Amino acid sequence: MMLKEIKLQERKIEYLLKISKRASQLRLTVQTNGGVIVTAPELLSLGFIERAVGSRAKWILEKIEYFKKIGTFGKNLIPRPRVTKKQKHAHYLEHKEVARKLVGERLEYFNTFYKFNIGRISIKNTKSRWGSCSRKGNLNFNYKIALLTPRQADYIIVHELCHLGQFNHSKKFWDLVAQSIPEYKKIHTELRKNQFRFT
Repeated sequence: MMLKEIKLQERKIEYLLKISKRASQLRLTVQTNGGVIVTAPELLSLGFIERAVGSRAKWILEKIEYFKKIGTFGKNLIPRPRVTKKQKHAHYLEHKEVARKLVGERLEYFNTFYKFNIGRISIKNTKSRWGSCSRKGNLNFNYKIALLTPRQADYIIVHELCHLGQFNHSKKFWDLVAQSIPEYKKIHTELRKNQFRFT
């Protein structure tokens, strides 16, 4: 099983692609929760599958809107395919240096204002943290910062940078953050939906 994404009439739609040895033809299903499942025979190319899904765009979107209307959309979402440890590590290596470059450049940019003494900077594959700051002034960042929007990445970088001035989450700390990221509360809420935290 593979989770794929396609643009249908300017809307990005995720669908679960199942390649089946038993399937004799392509089958497309929209579940009552809005989940789109495509079952395809082994020999069909991805290009052919995407064109077939695209040709049913109107029908797919109408089904999704109908399920939204009756209130079943979003319930019991289709399961995401399992990701192995090897795949996760490869993903980390793929984005690690991009994240390092991003963090380095943005820290330099923001610290022209704050002028804090920064220790070691590390890019890590942490399970539950976007970033952290040690009492020695070392800053750690999750490599997935490279996959966020620029405003979200900037918030994480400024958040950890400001801990060098206030090693807490006091009002003084948040006042420091607000000097560079006035909308920090909104961004903080967005990031918490990913269940990652800051220290």
